[in-house]
Amino acid sequence: MTGPFALTFATLFGALIGSFLNVCIHRLPRGTSIVWPASACPTCGRALSWFENIPIVSYAFLRGRCRTCRTPISPRYPIVEALTAAMFGLAWWYYGPTPLVASRIVFGCMLIVLFAIDLEHHLLPNVITIPGIVIGFLFSVINDPGWKSSLIGIVVGGGVLYVIAEGYYRVRHEEGLGMGDVKMLALIGAFLGWPLTLLSLMIASIAGTIIGIALIATGRGTMKYALPFGTFLAIGAAVSAAVGQAILDWYLRFW
Repeated sequence: MTGPFALTFATLFGALIGSFLNVCIHRLPRGTSIVWPASACPTCGRALSWFENIPIVSYAFLRGRCRTCRTPISPRYPIVEALTAAMFGLAWWYYGPTPLVASRIVFGCMLIVLFAIDLEHHLLPNVITIPGIVIGFLFSVINDPGWKSSLIGIVVGGGVLYVIAEGYYRVRHEEGLGMGDVKMLALIGAFLGWPLTLLSLMIASIAGTIIGIALIATGRGTMKYALPFGTFLAIGAAVSAAVGQAILDWYLRFW
């Protein structure tokens, strides 16, 4: 089940799912259906032919431009498709045909969509975060981290950011974190449990601080520049899901 054929199939299937994730990334912030109408060029509106919807290959064949109006196509499309394909292949190779592989793949797909939407629109759609909390908890009933750790992760994850956001607002009288970030960390808690949720938050905070300092140092941002924190939460959660337990075990050796 983890031989070359199975890995190849998982990777190719992941590329197809990545194509669907691109639809979600494009349409969810606009409030349009993700199932109808068929994919079309956002500039000229022409519906795409089947051979223009082949993941990664079509982008290369069309040289990154619409076949009709020649408008450049965002490189996000092949990047998301390739990333999703790699995630499916690696998840199948690492976890094998176990219930946990389904949990990690669903979680990874949610993180990819949230990362891309928050990066472009500074938005974390409720249609992903709220159902994602429920789905993550249900997965945890039969998988790691177990329902107790998942439930604590939901409460701690959402609660920590809510307290930070509320405290910042009361002190500065302006919004520092959105409720989307709160719900996203609760989603992470549902899938990963409370220890890896705190690790995800720590990694996200460090990454956000580094990027923020770099933007200020290069004159591309100020102290009031609004970073899309959901993108950093996605990175932190991805790292925690992949190697988080090893990081925690290494850290706890010092205690």
